[in-house]
Amino acid sequence: MEQVDAEPVGAEPVRAEAGPPAGRGGARTGRRPAAARACALGAGVLLLAGCASMPVSGEIREVRASQGVDSQVRVFGVPPADKAGPTEIVDGFLEAMTSDDPQLQTARKYLTEDAARTWRPSTGVTVLSAGIDRFSLPGDKDGPGPRFKMAGKRLATVDERSAYQPAPEDSRYEETLQLVQENKQWRIQTPPASLVLSESDFQRIYMPVNKYYFAGGTLVADPVYVRQRSDPDSRMDPTTQTVQSLLAGPSKWLGPVVTSSFPTGTELREGTKSLATDGQNVLRVPLNRKVDDVAQPQCQKMATQMLFTVKELAASRLERVELLRSDRSLLCSVTDAGASAIAHRVPSPDYQYYVDAESRFVRMKLDVNSEDQQYRAEPVPGPLSGSPAFKAASAAVSYDEKRAAAVSEDGRGMYLVNLTTAGPMPAPVLTAKGAKPNGLSTPSFDAAGDVWVADQDPQAPALYRVPAGTSVAQKVEVAGLDGRITAVRAAPDGVRLALLVQKGNLKSLYIGRIERPEGGKPAVAAAPPVTVRELRPAAPQMADVTALSWAPRGRLLVVGREKGGVVQARSMLADGSMVAASLPGATGLIAVAAADDDKKPVVAWSEDDGIVWLPPGAQWRTIALGRAPVYPG
Repeated sequence: MEQVDAEPVGAEPVRAEAGPPAGRGGARTGRRPAAARACALGAGVLLLAGCASMPVSGEIREVRASQGVDSQVRVFGVPPADKAGPTEIVDGFLEAMTSDDPQLQTARKYLTEDAARTWRPSTGVTVLSAGIDRFSLPGDKDGPGPRFKMAGKRLATVDERSAYQPAPEDSRYEETLQLVQENKQWRIQTPPASLVLSESDFQRIYMPVNKYYFAGGTLVADPVYVRQRSDPDSRMDPTTQTVQSLLAGPSKWLGPVVTSSFPTGTELREGTKSLATDGQNVLRVPLNRKVDDVAQPQCQKMATQMLFTVKELAASRLERVELLRSDRSLLCSVTDAGASAIAHRVPSPDYQYYVDAESRFVRMKLDVNSEDQQYRAEPVPGPLSGSPAFKAASAAVSYDEKRAAAVSEDGRGMYLVNLTTAGPMPAPVLTAKGAKPNGLSTPSFDAAGDVWVADQDPQAPALYRVPAGTSVAQKVEVAGLDGRITAVRAAPDGVRLALLVQKGNLKSLYIGRIERPEGGKPAVAAAPPVTVRELRPAAPQMADVTALSWAPRGRLLVVGREKGGVVQARSMLADGSMVAASLPGATGLIAVAAADDDKKPVVAWSEDDGIVWLPPGAQWRTIALGRAPVYPG
């Protein structure tokens, strides 16, 4: 076995990220190259005095702190050297926190015995935009030992339920490490309250997954982060982690509007180490006694939550989930098809809709595999096609494609029409105080059939909702709103609202939680009002957002400009974290639309080409002259 030289000749030490140089504002020192990392080689572990890492395949290479690291690289901590000095202990501990060891056993070796026993880094993660700035603090001759300050720009936190929360802009992180001597060795007495990682280390160690809960009869995706690495002995493989998170309950932000079918206190059966599908693509999940007497209808819903949660992690198609009682007997099972029926997912759309060059609201059949490249639009049925005098600025269609909400070309009025019957145009259900470009926004239907729209009048901006089956527009309170809403998109799950908010010359994207009276049931006109609560940034990386759409699996498709970058379309998670993928060649987009079905093409409005399609795995296609493309929703 060839040994890797951990500190090659000429390698410069890794410094902490941006901050004052050593000797200014505290004794700030550089961190040696990943001083507490090692790699697994073959059947043994070679512990190196620097940083070495082992990819699954390819060459061995040096890995430096806070530097982008290939996700196939496995990083392990190195225990403290005998008689190591305080600076070496601190640097070694900071590097050991980036280890792929989920229990952080090596990092604990840098702590006092009491601190190692009581440290609970699993209670959360602090994510810094860059590496940790480490400063030595002035000594106190009467103090127990040296102190070091950890600092950095806080990007986000991950709480004890694995939910990601973007930090406010310019948020700072600071904690102090106190060192003492224990058995004539320097050790850390006051470790950080949570795991602290740079963004690159966080992306290497953690992966986003969705767990699912019910809102009424609809499944709602609850995004969380789990460790990527498989460690069956500690029950830390991604599937088992995600199942444990599902059983623990929804995230705090989503909790008020969703429910879990699992009885309170449900856990994996004691002794269960890891979960995996078998050769027949079946996942068997043994649970504790809390589920032993659950009735079949409830169990079916439990199994549905489990199947949708795990299927995105399965290496192959997951055909069935079986839930087992505490004695390992079968409680119930559900197939993929059965779970889809129970989940009440919104139907896959038959048509894509847009406003054509003559300001008519039209639809186009979704046949992206047709050899006939002459895409033909047709007027939508019902009053809109029978009223040639009506010209549309924008419109939305319900998920069953039986109703439409259309905004007039001047932006003043919104009309609700039935697409299944002919007749004259009805009176508007809402009239804006302003006019185009400060009139009504593009409307949006939610899964309950309610219509959402914003009045963009700078003097009296407001959000309105028209409940399903009525023609009465209700003003909606948006708690914590700071700015003017210019775009509204209701999520297919019916419990989240994406809002584009303008303040000054910039637009930012927020997600709000829709709180309905009577435990989430759609409200009627006389019922207590529906409100939007707890706005949270959905694209904090973007300096300016220009367009958005909900996308499959509870994600968002966002068009905007990153800080210091150019305008592009990116896939975002609803918790505000970014998915690396971006749409190829997506330039000059004014509006974008995606269906809750990843087999359907992304549709956009390009300032140069009009209506364009991006089918899965293909290139952009120019479809027609027009604007304001939408899918049902």
